[in-house]
Amino acid sequence: MDHPLAERVRQAPETPGCYLWKAEGGRVLYVGKAKQLRRRIASYLQSRDDHPTRIRRMIALAVELEWLETDSEVEALILESRLIKELQPPANIKLKDGKEYPVIAITRESFPRVFVTRDRKIDADFIGPFLSSVDLTRAYHFLQRTFRFRTCDLDIQPDSPWRKGFAACLNLHIKRCSAPCTLRIDETAYGADIRALRGFLAGRGKAPVVDDLTARMRAAAKDLRFEEAARLRDQIQAIDRLKERGRLADWRDGGAPVQDIQAGAKSLQQALGLQAPPRILEGFDIAHLQGTFVVASCVRFVGGVPDKAGYRRLKIRGEDGDPGNNDFAAMREAVGRRYRRLRDEGLELPDLVMIDGGHGQLAKALEALREAGVSLNVVSLAKAEETICRPGGVEVRLSRRDPGLKLLQHVRDEAHRFCRRYFHLLQRQELRDKRTHESAT
Repeated sequence: MDHPLAERVRQAPETPGCYLWKAEGGRVLYVGKAKQLRRRIASYLQSRDDHPTRIRRMIALAVELEWLETDSEVEALILESRLIKELQPPANIKLKDGKEYPVIAITRESFPRVFVTRDRKIDADFIGPFLSSVDLTRAYHFLQRTFRFRTCDLDIQPDSPWRKGFAACLNLHIKRCSAPCTLRIDETAYGADIRALRGFLAGRGKAPVVDDLTARMRAAAKDLRFEEAARLRDQIQAIDRLKERGRLADWRDGGAPVQDIQAGAKSLQQALGLQAPPRILEGFDIAHLQGTFVVASCVRFVGGVPDKAGYRRLKIRGEDGDPGNNDFAAMREAVGRRYRRLRDEGLELPDLVMIDGGHGQLAKALEALREAGVSLNVVSLAKAEETICRPGGVEVRLSRRDPGLKLLQHVRDEAHRFCRRYFHLLQRQELRDKRTHESAT
């Protein structure tokens, strides 16, 4: 890197954020975002012949480099959109070439809807535009889980008589909507949530938004409105967790890989002899490295869709504090801890539990449930032949194309992904702690 700004590039942090290349006089030439600033910025000074002509010209003119750190890639995406719109840098040809890039629309209704669109002709306020529809969609999923706005086309008015006793859709149950179609939330509280969303999308920092949510939470708790206080608490926690879970890829929102989720649930009802199609499914997996970093995951699906607010990860303790190299004992502990807690807190139990493994893991899970005094429908899914194992040594084989098997596979694969992620996190933490200790000594 023989560029005059090479040393400045080496000073860039290894965090998410936005970067600005500037010409003489402080004129901004280009704005970009990155999930790792130093690596992304350094790429501009490497293999320059591979860059487009406009980028090579921009690098030749640049005499100053500035960056703005964010806690997450989600925030960097929002900040990038605002900076390009405000600064109009000449090297950013996208967003300025007349194409209809996606925006977030907030309608002007009593209970506003929020959705991603390319149509600028609708009656709404627009946030954006954004360069990547894929990145925007993932950020949108985070926003929906945090601020719980509605996306439906219902004509909801504060005095709509049908709101009393109206049955909310699935989004309420998976905590993606506060259900203004019912009387669960009024116009004032819903409007406050939308203002918080607008504040977050302004890209000027999370502190004012969190402060406002905290004040509202305390006021609700003081007035004994505990359900509203809990909803606000969840919003605050979601925003706070952005720093540790703010990669856009983490908010990928894949549905169950079946043609028809209802067909998958009905197939499982028939194959397993259930009284009704399972609405809530939970899946467990275990990961470890020869008895070290022993962890378990529990994922929750509602209506065939991952409900990430219901995901849980557990560090296996084992007997006498030693988890050992025993998958069966680890599964027994994970299942027991999960359902004792749901039992004690009076929370909704799943309609079907899926254990990753064979008859051995299934037996330990059933043993844990008996000890907890909880009765549930439980099966395991053995990877080799994708056989569904049932209590009593019974095995069920479904076609590889069966939507019921595909639904179970999706739950199993998601439990595995979530478990491995926690496993690798613990490994990295121990490595960092070891390096810190070695440097201190």
